[in-house]
Amino acid sequence: MYFDLSDEQVMIRRTVREFAEREIAPLARHVDESGEFPAETFRKMAELDLMGLPFPEEFGGAGLDSISTAIAIEEVARCCGSTAIAYSAHLGLGSAPIAMFGTPEQKKQFLKPAAEGKHMAAFGLTEPHAGSDAGATRTTATLDGDTWVINGSKMWITNAPVAGHVIVTAVTDKDRGKKGISAIIVPGGTPGMRFGKPEEKMGLRGSVTTAIQLEDVRVPQENLLGERGKGFIQFLKVLDGGRVGIGAMAVGLAQGAYEAAVSYAREREAFGKPIGAHQSVSNMIADMEVAVSAARMLVYQAAWLKELGRPYSREAAVAKLYASEASEKVCRDAIQILGGYGYSAEFPVERMYRDTRLLTIGEGTSEILRNVISHSVLGLR
Repeated sequence: MYFDLSDEQVMIRRTVREFAEREIAPLARHVDESGEFPAETFRKMAELDLMGLPFPEEFGGAGLDSISTAIAIEEVARCCGSTAIAYSAHLGLGSAPIAMFGTPEQKKQFLKPAAEGKHMAAFGLTEPHAGSDAGATRTTATLDGDTWVINGSKMWITNAPVAGHVIVTAVTDKDRGKKGISAIIVPGGTPGMRFGKPEEKMGLRGSVTTAIQLEDVRVPQENLLGERGKGFIQFLKVLDGGRVGIGAMAVGLAQGAYEAAVSYAREREAFGKPIGAHQSVSNMIADMEVAVSAARMLVYQAAWLKELGRPYSREAAVAKLYASEASEKVCRDAIQILGGYGYSAEFPVERMYRDTRLLTIGEGTSEILRNVISHSVLGLR
């Protein structure tokens, strides 16, 4: 085994960390409080070739590996969860399916501008009645000559109103159950696709999350992504990669909260010595170090397997489950160490705690992931 990062991966960490500390961190509180999507930040990220990090250079990407991508998401999350979730969704959900299943023409038309940062990308999977049970999709797509006509609704879609394209799952063969679900690319601005008002969320307030209404939305037949009826299988594979991204985001938020707690524990004094010298606080710091380190290794392992083209569904589920739950506890304990200051919006840990709370829900709840892991281990359903 070899645990050192490559020179390229070290460079990515350094580059993204410097950028995030300079450009993202100063805006994080404003983005959270205003709910304003940080469009200028993403424009600057595009200038650094970060918006298409894992995709081939011929389609606008940087051609880097999956661990480098996880590192980039982690470093953005360390400074701002809202920016990180929009970034992770753009890469892992809105762009990756086209890289994985798209035709050369689809990659040129949709993946290339997304990877170049000319537009954001989104993935419309969840529906008002179908969250964890995504196979219960009710959105339909029927062929009218050489045109798909799409009707239905989606919910909790990150980046939807700012996306240049949305990949939508829809039932194309209603009598085939899950085998009748397909994925179709809908360009932004297509008539009949409307967005709800931005959701007022507990955290991640600067990421634009809305419902989507699709009423007689018409797109060319060639916008079908991959094979007809393979949409369910496709999005299971997409979610594996997305879980690595969410795991990396959890690590970044935990890292940021951990660093704030360590700094405060060194500087704040109580009863004549730094509070970090008191065992109750030092034990929390030790537990944070263990949790962040373990979560990072699990995420990197899943990314490594993905890069090798080996099965990694179980490892992605393990990484996302552990990292998201560990991050929640790390951020909670950081608030405890900072005391009243931790509960104040003047310090970033309360925002990190609110931001990380979603990560045990999105892209596979902790309960669903435990099912995925146990089924993989036991071979039983």
